[in-house]
Order: sequence, then C-alpha cells, then structure tokens
Amino acid sequence: MRTMKRWRMVVLFAMAMAWLESAIVFYGRLLVNRLEPYQPNPLPFIAELGPTELVREAATMLMLWAIGWFAGETRRARWAFACVAFGVWDVSYYVFLRIIYGWPRTLLDWDVLFLIPLPWWGPVIAPMLIAALMIAWGTPVALNDTAERPLRSRWPVWATAAVGAALALVVFMADALRVAGDGLEALCNVLPVEFNWPVFCVALALLAAPAVDVARQFHYRARTERAKTSTGFLHESSCS
Repeated sequence: MRTMKRWRMVVLFAMAMAWLESAIVFYGRLLVNRLEPYQPNPLPFIAELGPTELVREAATMLMLWAIGWFAGETRRARWAFACVAFGVWDVSYYVFLRIIYGWPRTLLDWDVLFLIPLPWWGPVIAPMLIAALMIAWGTPVALNDTAERPLRSRWPVWATAAVGAALALVVFMADALRVAGDGLEALCNVLPVEFNWPVFCVALALLAAPAVDVARQFHYRARTERAKTSTGFLHESSCS
C-alpha cells in the first residue's frame, strides 16, 4: 500500500509538472509568435531565450529523475518511478497544451520535441507512444521490485532497448543531423517534411523489450504460484 501511495504521488507530481511545462511553453511560443510550431523559421534565434530553454529542459529531466530516486526503494524501482514520471509528464503535457490553446489539433501534428543535443522533430503521437512504453515498464517494476524478489532483465533485453532508443533518436533528429554542419541558423530554420514511420516502428518494437520481459516474468511467477498451490492441494488431499 505504501508503494502504491508513492506511485500515485509520483503521477500527481508529473501531472502538475506537465501543467507547469505546458504553461511555460505556451508563454514562450506566444512571445516568439510560434503557437503553431510547424511553420517557417520555427526556432527564431533570441540570444536570451536559447540558452535558458536548454537549461530548462535539462532541469526538467533532472527533476523527473529526482522524484523517481526519492520514491523508489531499490535501484531498479528508482529508475522505474522516474520512467513513470517521465511518461505521465509527456502525455499530460500534450493534453494540457490542447486544453490551454487548442494545440495539437491532431496526434499527427508536428512538434519540436526537444533541443538537446540537436532539435528533435516528430508527430505528437511518436513521443506519446514511447511515453506509454515507459509507463508500461515502470509501473509494474516500481510497484513490485524488491531486494527479495527483483524484477531484473538481462543485458540482451537492455541492449535491444538501447538499439531502439538510438534508432528513435536518429529518426527524431534526422533533419537536424543533415544540416548540423551548416551552423546555428540552419538548425533553427530546418523544417522536416517526412517522418520515417517504418524505422520508428522498428525502434518502438525494440524499445518494448523491457516491458515485454517484465510481463514474461509476471507470467512465470503466476504459473509457478499456481503450480505450488496445485502441489499443496494434492499433497493435502493425499494425506487426508
């Protein structure tokens, strides 16, 4: 019960943080006249805003990791709570932007997803799908991982997920990588026209490996418990 209460508080924190993030992004886009992020000159260069925005994004990641660290009791549970926080924050961010000013209109609207180390671009649904996977892995691990009964995935599972993460990053930053050598102005003006859905779907499937492995572990535990129960019942019946 204590763990479930911590999970609820992490979710509430992430949602509150998402509203704060949505409000800040709304203010920033209003300031530079970019309420619709997908338009020519999408990242107008304003000397004071650029570095501030980069630090804000880094601070956001640090805060999400910190709440996971405080909530979890084991190393895996801490990372799991952080993934839950990130996933809930990311999904809620777009929900709240929609509430605040009616954007995104659809889940296929393009957005500047992140700026570190280069601008990431993609349809809104793409990061939300990754966020859903983070919640799907993080929730069972956060609630059930203990020192006595760890939910531990072997290195091939994480290697698979790492390849998926690398592929997703390449898809998100493809256009920025293409013009990275042309300077800051080119990065600020690049406007992608096509999202590589086939490669992203492969990346998403690879990223699902940890969540699938945790589901497999739960299935094995349930089957083992049923076998123990059946054995105990047969033993009691034979003794009687």
